[in-house]
Amino acid sequence: MKIAVEGCCHGELEKIYAAMRHLEQREGITIDLLICCGDFQAVRNIDDLECMSVPNKYKQLGTFHKYYSGETRAPYPTLFIGGNHEASNYLWELYYGGFVCPNVYYLGHSGVVNFGDLRVGGLSGIYKSNDYRRAQHERPPYSSDTLRSAYHVREFDVKKLKSVTEPLDVFLSHDWPRNVAKHGDVAGLTRKKPFLKREIEDSSLGSPPGEDLLNTLQPSYWFAAHLHVKFAALVDHGNGRHTKFLALDKCLPKRDFMQIIDLPDKSAGDGFWLDPEWLGILRANHLNHPIGNERNANARVADQADRVKHRAWVDARLASETETETDSETRAEARLKRPPFPFAPTAPAHAPSDRRRPGTGDAPRVVHRNPQTVALLDFLELDFKLDSKPKDVTNVANVANVANVRRFPLPPPQGPFGSLVPRNLPPPPRVADKNEIDLPGDEPEPS
Repeated sequence: MKIAVEGCCHGELEKIYAAMRHLEQREGITIDLLICCGDFQAVRNIDDLECMSVPNKYKQLGTFHKYYSGETRAPYPTLFIGGNHEASNYLWELYYGGFVCPNVYYLGHSGVVNFGDLRVGGLSGIYKSNDYRRAQHERPPYSSDTLRSAYHVREFDVKKLKSVTEPLDVFLSHDWPRNVAKHGDVAGLTRKKPFLKREIEDSSLGSPPGEDLLNTLQPSYWFAAHLHVKFAALVDHGNGRHTKFLALDKCLPKRDFMQIIDLPDKSAGDGFWLDPEWLGILRANHLNHPIGNERNANARVADQADRVKHRAWVDARLASETETETDSETRAEARLKRPPFPFAPTAPAHAPSDRRRPGTGDAPRVVHRNPQTVALLDFLELDFKLDSKPKDVTNVANVANVANVRRFPLPPPQGPFGSLVPRNLPPPPRVADKNEIDLPGDEPEPS
């Protein structure tokens, strides 16, 4: 198997596929799979751009809508994770993963999927400490704050990935694992990006959860992007296992945005198929998913015994789908290779008659129930919660039977002012914030 690994896509699918065709013709090879490491920008129409955290002057429709509408078909099977510039409304519909258009598969906010006999895991988004332990409260319509925080990695997704025990061939992230730069040519990297030197030295460059996952999962390959530079490293785990790390640039002329990786012991086989271990992890942790407003969600994940129980349930469910096979050997193999659910559009594709400029669209205000997500949850016999309003969400992980929980109304607020609102109160005290810079003119005006 030969795979093309690409850094930041930035909506340039046509150019990326053209580069792959050029490489095939020049090198006389066949590429089986394209992997994109974030900032994919699956923008279906002008309205989706309102859900992407980019200044209006930099918003571009890109070419993805042509593949979404069916005007053209992706010529290569394509797998991607999310970065920090995405149409968040669309990717939230596919939180567990799914096809964003025919032949292009999103790995989900976190996930594991198989392509032939290549097993790939990944984590979408970037690390921000302020949001890492928060519940996933972001929903359309987004505020200016939630538009950005929707891209931020959450502890719950990281802990699910740390539950994976079967070997991974490849892992994908958008930002780099912390300290991975120290395992490669640091001098060469800082010549290209001098501003990274201090962050490398004080170990602030990269994602701490990414470093944790790298040391826990120890995949054969780890691909990333985000910093718009090509960089390779070899991580020695000290137990005979090594991880080959590669970061790539964005799709621009004369930039190192693509690398062909030859995996002679791997075969594309039957294409994409769902991973049984990951399905068991999803099922075991569904009740733990924090999707409310909690600032510290205290994310919990299922223990090994619970995961084993749910994995057995998944195996039995997969087996039940292949009972009609008469050949026991064929049935055993098919049981492990359940393809993802088919693509289904949930919003109109961009129309040539739409003359609106990027940045002037109507921001979507609802979460669509993507048929792929509904089908996956039905398959796992789980309820749908992605469209729950954060303020209405109850954490049911510790409640045996929510229907039997008694609810008591709070008494009306009482106080020395009764129902009147006090006026002319002094301003609240200023609280020092290390992330805030005081500038002249910030002082409150005298009343």
